[in-house]
Amino acid sequence: MNTKKRILVAPLNWGLGHSTRCIPIINELLAHNFEPIIASDGIALELLKKEFPKLDSFELPSYNITYAKKANSFKIKLLKDTPHVLKTIKREKKVVESLVETEAISGIISDNRFGVRHNAIPSVFITHQLRVLSGNTTWLSSKLHQNIISKFNECWVPDHMGTTNLSGDLGHVPNFIASVKYLGPLTRFKKQDLEIEYNLLVLLSGPEPQRTYLEEKLLSDLKHYNGNVLFIKGNVESLQRKTVMDNVVIYNFMTSNQLEIAINKSNLILSRSGYTTIMDLAKLEKKAFFIPTPGQFEQDYLAKKLASEGVAPYCKQDDFDINMLSNIENYSGFKSEDYQLNYKKLFGLF
Repeated sequence: MNTKKRILVAPLNWGLGHSTRCIPIINELLAHNFEPIIASDGIALELLKKEFPKLDSFELPSYNITYAKKANSFKIKLLKDTPHVLKTIKREKKVVESLVETEAISGIISDNRFGVRHNAIPSVFITHQLRVLSGNTTWLSSKLHQNIISKFNECWVPDHMGTTNLSGDLGHVPNFIASVKYLGPLTRFKKQDLEIEYNLLVLLSGPEPQRTYLEEKLLSDLKHYNGNVLFIKGNVESLQRKTVMDNVVIYNFMTSNQLEIAINKSNLILSRSGYTTIMDLAKLEKKAFFIPTPGQFEQDYLAKKLASEGVAPYCKQDDFDINMLSNIENYSGFKSEDYQLNYKKLFGLF
């Protein structure tokens, strides 16, 4: 008879960040004698199935979130998508209700999936955005998000609690309405002392069509770059594919182990300023250049924060030129802070 408590882990399918930062959570659940159950959709689900092929996995309704083609249309598109998102949340709740009953679920960990919770069992919401930036409507988007978070038993924020932190105003709100626990940065990677093989690692992720736009732009720009380049598209597919174009080695995706080695072997990282990427690079103490996703206020804020702190430079997507990478010499790069999380105490909720 199986006596292990079964915990549903469900990340949002918006790029790869939500799923990859759930990997250390899933590993710790396994280490503490729980049985994780995976639930998501799209590339987020595919990635976790590749990482944990022996775990049960289920497909959830897709939010089908994409970015607008133009940055200034971002909020308008999100507004138009709202009815679909609300319908998806309702469908999500029904699927979760069924899974809790049929799979004997004892607890839920939702990474930004609004409908993945259940009133009868402990439900946790993972986010680094207690405050959701949206320009002149930040007050509204933050209030709506905080209202959703308050429906969960706990909110776990993957960041340091003090003033020296990675998420800044996003993850630190005085007198927050819900029960918040700070986990320290979540990453699946460990720093290794490996010989540098690549001058530049390009690491892409995020919703379409902006991911493809940046891929095409950078592949064109890299024709004028002198140095060894590893280019990871962030397309999780059934088979891994590798191609070589002059000095550029291109992969559609990499597993966690492969990517950990690749980043450790790279001198400079060029990527979006997504929060999970920032947590990874902080752990590995890397130098980086960021290109925020056009129209995404969160990534703009994080890039500006890191630049103002002298950690890493950034620029807008349309303004990027390969020669800008030389600016990295004026920045310190990331420094890691040791942080030990008591997972036994954290999982005591379940």
